[in-house]
Amino acid sequence: MPAKKHNGSSAEAELNLDHELPPAEENNASALQPDAEAGGKVAPAEDLETELERARSERAAYLDRAARIQAEFENYRKRSEKQQQEFKEYALAGAMTTLLPILDSLDRALNTKAASLEDFHSGIELIDKQFHDALAKLGVQPVPAEGEPFDPNVHQAIQMVDTDEVEDNHVIDELQRGYKLKDRLLRPAMVRVARHPKP
Repeated sequence: MPAKKHNGSSAEAELNLDHELPPAEENNASALQPDAEAGGKVAPAEDLETELERARSERAAYLDRAARIQAEFENYRKRSEKQQQEFKEYALAGAMTTLLPILDSLDRALNTKAASLEDFHSGIELIDKQFHDALAKLGVQPVPAEGEPFDPNVHQAIQMVDTDEVEDNHVIDELQRGYKLKDRLLRPAMVRVARHPKP
């Protein structure tokens, strides 16, 4: 009989253990508390307003700087255009100053009664030399033509002539002189070009 009583007590103890529940209040309380690590602090409205004002100030400063740069660039463009125009005018004035003595010589030749045709021809030759000297001062030089190999870059062939007296593909003579301003071609020389006839 005592043994049975002992077995009954063990069964009652096991039953009580099976019906015991874990404490839930502590877990529930911890679940309801906000996670400090997961969430950040919410910025006050005053801080947001300050940041907005700062952004507006920076934007206004950038716009003002852009407007100043645009105005400076416009002024620079106008100054450059004015300087270029003045340079062209002064350059043209310099060229005219160089050519004016030739005009004076022509006026004197027309107003002077030449003693003979030979004297008149000599005067024209002097004026022609004076004119070429003035062009040389301005950087204008004639294009070499007669006796030179034909160069389509500076020569304009008006006629091809079959002949053995001049080297093949060489300029026979010049019909109109060509000129260059330094390295720039003003106009090509009009020439006749030799062509050896085929045997």
